[in-house]
Amino acid sequence: MEMAAWSTIAGARSARERQPFRPGTVRRVIAMARERSRLFALFVVGSAVTAVLSVVTPLLAGRVVDAIGEGDRGAVVRLALFIAFIAVAEAVLGVAVRRLSARLGEDLILDLRTRVFDHVQRMPLAFFNRTRTGALVSRLNNDVLGAQRAFSDTLSGIVSNLIAVALTGAVMIGISWPVTLMALVLLPVFVVPVRVMGRRLALLSQDAAQLDAAMMTRSTERFSASGAALTKLYGRPEDESRSFAEAAGRVRDIGVRTAVLQTVLITSLTLASALALALVYGVGGVAAVAGDLETGSIVSLALLLTRLYAPLTALASARIDIMGALVSFDRVFEVLDLVPLIQEAPDARPVPEGPASVEFRDVRFAYPSAAEVSLASLEDVATLETRGGAEIIHDVSFRVEPGQVVALVGSSGAGKSTLANLLARLYDVSSGQVLVGGTDVRRLQAESLRRTVGVVSQDGHLFHESLRSNLLLARPGASDEELLDALRRSRLADVIAGLPEGLDTVVGERGYRFSGGERQRLTIARLLLAQPRIVVLDEATAHLDSASEAAVQAALDEALEGRTAIVIAHRLSTIRSADQILVLEAGRVVERGTNEELLALGGRYAGLHHTQFATAG
Repeated sequence: MEMAAWSTIAGARSARERQPFRPGTVRRVIAMARERSRLFALFVVGSAVTAVLSVVTPLLAGRVVDAIGEGDRGAVVRLALFIAFIAVAEAVLGVAVRRLSARLGEDLILDLRTRVFDHVQRMPLAFFNRTRTGALVSRLNNDVLGAQRAFSDTLSGIVSNLIAVALTGAVMIGISWPVTLMALVLLPVFVVPVRVMGRRLALLSQDAAQLDAAMMTRSTERFSASGAALTKLYGRPEDESRSFAEAAGRVRDIGVRTAVLQTVLITSLTLASALALALVYGVGGVAAVAGDLETGSIVSLALLLTRLYAPLTALASARIDIMGALVSFDRVFEVLDLVPLIQEAPDARPVPEGPASVEFRDVRFAYPSAAEVSLASLEDVATLETRGGAEIIHDVSFRVEPGQVVALVGSSGAGKSTLANLLARLYDVSSGQVLVGGTDVRRLQAESLRRTVGVVSQDGHLFHESLRSNLLLARPGASDEELLDALRRSRLADVIAGLPEGLDTVVGERGYRFSGGERQRLTIARLLLAQPRIVVLDEATAHLDSASEAAVQAALDEALEGRTAIVIAHRLSTIRSADQILVLEAGRVVERGTNEELLALGGRYAGLHHTQFATAG
């Protein structure tokens, strides 16, 4: 039951084994490192100095032992003070180096997150219709953090550990190369567990990350207001809980296996290090007894050895860490490389000033294929469909003069809302043109088009923020007086007056604290604030009762005064006074005319009119 997540993980693992990341990923990571070359250079210098200090202390400790043997009290005191000074310097420098490392990583997080967020905002509506929100959020957080570790931990660790190993090894060979070589005989015993178990730990970690992402996606969908309502209405909370518990149980099992492997690995490394230390004491001690090596040198070698194996361990597992980080980078780059289907033309111009006309000229439209707008990894599928959708708008042409109201009516799925989306350029036409003020919308600046065209949809979305924040989306610089005036004109003054926190009231996710009619009137208040030259009302009164509809209709009449308007309506009573009514069926305009002309025609519109008003009567 609910094995989709496991299937996705299995597929992801096999894909990683074949090709963990795309060609060019390493080059792009290096380019990002070059952007921070100054910080990186400071970090390398700081790491080098820290490594030098870490080598000096064991050497001084050996000198202390020799001074004790010689009875030189003054030398012992001086060396002890010098060791203390180096310890303080090493601690201060360690904090500074760690700060540089953290700054590199955090700068990268800021850069990648803002790039991904800004890029996703430029994606067309079709992208969001196909993508699973939880998967996209996981990409923005988990994968960005995985990429960040490449800079703050993995890359910085490799640099500092290489310097430490090189310096420590050179000093140990300088003290006694035979003892050093004997100590390094156990190096394979030290490295093999790291490589074998480290790879298994990396795979377990990736599996856990995939499961976490799958659970995040599922939780995001189920915890939304509509998702929770669907679960409750169909009486499946127990099944949902069981499925989630199974996935969480698999994460637990991975956690247990990871903990056991880590313990075995650490124990193996500790044992190998202890054996190597025993070898140094044994071989070095024999050499000291024979007079070939000083006693202090044995102490220095032992202390240096303890500082040699730790960076060797990190370097042995660095390849696994690098591979994991590059996979995270690649998953972030995958999103950044998805070219937005709708882009602003290089020579885009603003919408001409003054009253604006709207014209649809021989418009045809089919929804784009999944391969054009989405990623398989964001849809939890193996491959994306390359075929485009069937054409749903066929050769539609009409014109709305400045100040006119044109209504679109027809059955559900006829293409009314699609035409509104084409005007707002949420999609681009497959052929033909949509013109605003005589200019193709594809040649207009996106910001200018957004200011010109205002839309009130049938699903008036509200963010889980304050009432003021939701309204300021329409006009960021509006004063509280202007906000309250818009609310009054949308017939919400009494509602707002009853809220203890007024404009600071948090509306709740999707505006759940307000009724459907109140939410719709809030979106109308946004329209009144925006004051666009072109207005699209897509079933704007669909959620209102008769009393509210009459009140809001009066506000809409005021908002439409002198503006070009396209009104999509199911209730024919709201569009009787339209200058022109277009009847759509299956993506085609089958009738057009005024209310009286269409009733006299006795066609599709007359049938809809008769059905609605006969039912009402």
